[in-house]
Amino acid sequence: MTRSLVVAPQWIGDAVMAEPLLAALSRRGESITVAALPWVAPVFRAMPQVQAIVELPFAHGRLDWTARRRVAASLRGRFDAAYVLPNSIKAAIVPWLAKIPLRVGYHGEGRVLLLNGRLPNPKGRPPMVAFYGALAGPDFSTASRPSLHLAAATIDSVLAAANLGRGAFWTFAPGAEYGPAKRWPADHYAALARSLHALDGATVALLGSKGEAPLCESIAAAAPGACRVFAGKTSLLDAMALIAASRGLASNDSGLMHVAAAFGVPQVAVFGSTSPLHTPPLNARARVLWLKDELGLDCMPCFDRSCRFGHTLCLVSVAPERAEAALRDAALAQSENLPA
Repeated sequence: MTRSLVVAPQWIGDAVMAEPLLAALSRRGESITVAALPWVAPVFRAMPQVQAIVELPFAHGRLDWTARRRVAASLRGRFDAAYVLPNSIKAAIVPWLAKIPLRVGYHGEGRVLLLNGRLPNPKGRPPMVAFYGALAGPDFSTASRPSLHLAAATIDSVLAAANLGRGAFWTFAPGAEYGPAKRWPADHYAALARSLHALDGATVALLGSKGEAPLCESIAAAAPGACRVFAGKTSLLDAMALIAASRGLASNDSGLMHVAAAFGVPQVAVFGSTSPLHTPPLNARARVLWLKDELGLDCMPCFDRSCRFGHTLCLVSVAPERAEAALRDAALAQSENLPA
């Protein structure tokens, strides 16, 4: 059996979209260990094909040469192949220092010496699942969809701690680490929360990082009695469990959007500055709202962190009523087992 080390991307969404690659490697008999930064490691723990995880002690944005040498020394002699998913030079250093015989990845930032199984950098922005899957070779199916799994006991424990019941609440992920140009307006989220809560009193759980807690608090304040703020109060594992057990998720193009897709829950995903052609939620129960054709904005997609014109019309123009209709349609299709 081939012993393979996968060097993981640092973002939650990218980690989810790497799952089909790991599944392909596992199907052909490779034993997979993932080297991941601590904040993204829970995503890989929800992938049954992963045998072990090495948490990397590296600080964001730093070379940490001493730490990389130490990690590489601990991995030496344990692996036959390495798949380096990030395109940076830093990501390829550990497999090279560990002297793993086969080191596969894209050419990236000029990694000629570090990798010996190099793929040419693709043009443009290809779909991420296909981008990672190509590292497995030509037999990879681009129709693959990410899938995550949590034990029922894990989900039940999180629900008990949150005092929530399965299928009795909605989840929102209103943040986006990349920047405000990806965020649907807070008042739109509040309007959607008020409307959903008015249907039958179901709670809306607001998820996100500690830095997104003020955003979530503002949404909750504008939707009195409808929301509970979990942002900054739960781990990523907890957030994943809440999404998996919810009626559905409303979100921007974000990491938690991809988590919901991988659990197959009903969802509405609002895109603006980014493109669903590049990072779509690969979920039969997803409804994507992207108004490029309707609005005729030449700037879509810009992939900017902040709107260069200051209006974010691509997001503001997505009405809460439209998001509600899409989310309820997705939930209805699941409950009646209708075609997606």
